[in-house]
Amino acid sequence: MLFQQIARNKRRTIYVMIGFSLLVLLIGGALGYFFYDSAISGIIMAAVVAGIYMIMMISQSTSVVMRMNHAHEVTEAQQPELWHIVEDMALVGKVPMPKVFIIDDPSPNAFATGNDPKHAAVAVTSGIMERLNREEMEGVLGHEISHVRNYDIRLQTIALALSAAISMLVNIGMNSFWWGGGRRRNNNDSEGSNIQIILLILSVVLIILGPLAASIAQMALSRNREYLADASSVELTRNPQGLITALEKISDSKPMQAADPTSAALYISDPLKKKGGLSHLFDTHPPIEDRIARLQNM
Repeated sequence: MLFQQIARNKRRTIYVMIGFSLLVLLIGGALGYFFYDSAISGIIMAAVVAGIYMIMMISQSTSVVMRMNHAHEVTEAQQPELWHIVEDMALVGKVPMPKVFIIDDPSPNAFATGNDPKHAAVAVTSGIMERLNREEMEGVLGHEISHVRNYDIRLQTIALALSAAISMLVNIGMNSFWWGGGRRRNNNDSEGSNIQIILLILSVVLIILGPLAASIAQMALSRNREYLADASSVELTRNPQGLITALEKISDSKPMQAADPTSAALYISDPLKKKGGLSHLFDTHPPIEDRIARLQNM
């Protein structure tokens, strides 16, 4: 059951990332077709923009994310119990010891970030250290180490970069529209003209709805990785009950005060405590009840 769930979520993640990447190229193609009379030029522009954003995010992800969430690094001497739990989970997960950070916030939560296991970091709130016992902390940190081991941290960084690239492409399109509008053509072929009109309309719709689709893709990716990390945490700790009770305590808490909204998908539970929208499309995390139910069936 455990390994089947891990395999299923890995497949879903691959599908979402392929769709995410295609969305970036489609939006670029729509921009090129509508504004510059060349879809290929737009696709190349989109690929270049996405590549630049990915390089920037991957090279600076840990420091940027930790600053955004007001986290400060701690040493073994400062937080020996926390340090040793992280060390134990990293040892079991066969990954290098990540850097350890604390966020001074009473709401219990945690996340992992970084480019790869060699440059990873985990952060926990002061609230989670106060409310959870060792068994529960092992479940939570096993979850975060699983994100590191499964390269979820890089995946989320790439997803964030792709979302930023889509936003930039849409801004380019909007600015081009206000400063001169789309292309102009003279075409006496009625049938060809109708096809062009349809393609132009589809391009505009794609440009306008692109950021919305990107948000849905990013949230879907995050939800799949949370299920996988839950399953992987049980694989590391051999104790689903620890994570179950930890999730119950985390869900019964107030929103975080210091969490950055753009980093919400990184946390083990939604730090903003937003209510689910239409079919939960914009939820950064699966419902806690669903996650607990899956853990109980393992």
